[in-house]
Amino acid sequence: MMKVDKLTKSFGKHHVVDGLSFQLETGRCMALLGPNGAGKTTTLRLMSGLLLPDSGTVHLEESPGDIRAHIGYLPQHPQFHGWMTGREFLLYAARLSGLSKQEAGRRADLMMDRVGLKDFQSKRVSRYSGGMKQRLGIAQAIIHQPKVLLLDEPVSALDPIGRREVLDLMEELKKETILLYSTHILNDAEEVSDEILLMHEGKVIESGTIDEVKSRHHMEKLTLKYSIDGEKWRDYLSTWPEVNRVETHKQTLHVYVTDSGTVRKRVLDEASRNEWPLVHFEVGRPTLEDLFIKAVKNHAVDHHL
Repeated sequence: MMKVDKLTKSFGKHHVVDGLSFQLETGRCMALLGPNGAGKTTTLRLMSGLLLPDSGTVHLEESPGDIRAHIGYLPQHPQFHGWMTGREFLLYAARLSGLSKQEAGRRADLMMDRVGLKDFQSKRVSRYSGGMKQRLGIAQAIIHQPKVLLLDEPVSALDPIGRREVLDLMEELKKETILLYSTHILNDAEEVSDEILLMHEGKVIESGTIDEVKSRHHMEKLTLKYSIDGEKWRDYLSTWPEVNRVETHKQTLHVYVTDSGTVRKRVLDEASRNEWPLVHFEVGRPTLEDLFIKAVKNHAVDHHL
């Protein structure tokens, strides 16, 4: 288990990480979410030992003292020596991690195969695709068999094929290590993560499994699409007591409610009676993106008050 306790970091008068506390367990994957400037990258850099905190601690059970040797880290924009081959780069990373020449060679071969780059081990890194470079970056992060793997935006710059390759690799890696990664792609967080940690302005504003977070923000969503602009119905639906808020996107309304059964019946009754130009009607659970927006807005309002 890894414990982060009251971690704080400021740059000048700006509190980038403000009293952050949470814990991670082997075999589980946590997604670090938050808008730009929330403190995600700084948190990962503090946990990896690349930055020193102003206060607070990062503790790894059974590994007292300096934990950097047990950390694998992939920055958001990894840098490679393009003139090296993929295998040469892993040998270089392994030797920097303190492995012997023989062990470095053994693990380099093992990692190239593990991340699906065995057939490209003699190819210069400058000729690798984005997805291949990201997989090579993960290979260097795990070549010394770390107990904790920290990935900063590992798929944000990848095309769909490269993104899928890395996500599949993360699914495997989370079974054998503590895995924490930051992302802006909320669909990926729902797919890969066991837990989420939502940050805003350096603080944790939500955490837990996705189901736990959804249950705390009890919300249901109705989607209504009209054949004409839906603005007039937004104002009307907003007055209903069961409706929390209504968001408009062109002819589509997203209606967030506390009682979908009551609202659904009323919508269908009124649409039929008043001949609403309704072309699509759907009832569903809110997405992680919906919860993300709600939690950030609520925290901003509370902080302002």
